[in-house]
Amino acid sequence: MIIPAPDGMNRFPGTRRKTCGCRCEPDEEGTKNMKKVLQFFRHEMMLTLSLAAAVIAMLITPPSARLLREIDWRTLGTLLMILCVLEGFKQENIFRPLIRLAGRMKRMTTLTLFLVFGVFFTSMFVTNDVSLIIFVPLTILLFRAAGKEKFILPVLTFQNIAAIRGSMLMPFGSPQNLFLYGQANVTAWHFMLHMLPLCAFSALLLIGFIFFLYRKEAGEEICASKNDTPWAPEGRIRRIVYLSLFAVIIAVIVSRTSLWPYAMILVLGSILIVDRKLFLKVDYVLIVTFLCFFIFSSSIAGHPGISGMLKKAVAGNEYWWAIGLSQLISNVPATIVLYPFSENFAGLIYGADTAGLCSLIGSLASVINYRIYVRSYPNQGGQFIRVFTLISWAFFLIVVVPGLLLSRWPFL
Repeated sequence: MIIPAPDGMNRFPGTRRKTCGCRCEPDEEGTKNMKKVLQFFRHEMMLTLSLAAAVIAMLITPPSARLLREIDWRTLGTLLMILCVLEGFKQENIFRPLIRLAGRMKRMTTLTLFLVFGVFFTSMFVTNDVSLIIFVPLTILLFRAAGKEKFILPVLTFQNIAAIRGSMLMPFGSPQNLFLYGQANVTAWHFMLHMLPLCAFSALLLIGFIFFLYRKEAGEEICASKNDTPWAPEGRIRRIVYLSLFAVIIAVIVSRTSLWPYAMILVLGSILIVDRKLFLKVDYVLIVTFLCFFIFSSSIAGHPGISGMLKKAVAGNEYWWAIGLSQLISNVPATIVLYPFSENFAGLIYGADTAGLCSLIGSLASVINYRIYVRSYPNQGGQFIRVFTLISWAFFLIVVVPGLLLSRWPFL
């Protein structure tokens, strides 16, 4: 009598059981790939939302040549140049002098003012999210090494506010500013003049918040560790190239030259020569997200019924619509969606630049800040949200009224 061998065992010594690896392995590999794709889209919720919005909008209004013409290719090209060059800044540690200076601070108040206003001023030139990527890890490192971890969350929230309010001054300080400046027929100086009052008021308010935090420990000293990574000698040429390309990008934005496609070729070609691997590290997700929301906005604007309804609802209420819609889809896509239906340019831009103070989702920069923090403190995400919400809302309630009043100042 032959008794079947248990599954997975050889029936006879010296023999091997054949498997259906040719079928099972591809299935397993396909399942793994599918899980990676789903995990990616869960991680990048803003991209997922923008793709869904673009698809739905194209079902409502079928794609056409008009849709391609109305996409703001200039903004997309400029954003691509900025992201590539700023990635080079990070790779080559171009902000090393700022980091070295922070390590020399001796008092809590002085160090916090430096870290917060380091974000405030750098965000004007390198965008708010990049400024947080530079300063937030340094802040966590310095306060943790000095045994002052109880101050990390308030200081990170101040930095988040600084990134949002500092970046509002410049046309290239944030993605929504870059987009709106591209639509407005004004000079860079005119743009900055209108943004200066809220920016300056926010700076003074931030100083008050910082001194209130240290009201009982204003003179307390801190032994800050130095985190100095030397510049690599072989990277000298790349640093010069990235700084030069950054100057080219700023000139393109400020001058509004129609030669921006040639500038983009120059920037991308130069990076291809000095460090082609850099292209693998650029945040293309933000560019694709922009593209999808451009498609959504153009498609909705092309539908007479929907565009008419939104124009009636948004016109005259741009400030509140920008703040409110940003809490659902963040301020960058909200700006793109609302622009075609807006009549008050000032209300739209002030609202978009204020929306990030209400919630994490209100600004992509806030989400980046949260991600950096939870990498160091995985179990304290809820605490971050509580402290962030409390301080940001206190700041928001103070600046929301001046923003509303300034929105009546004709921008264009």
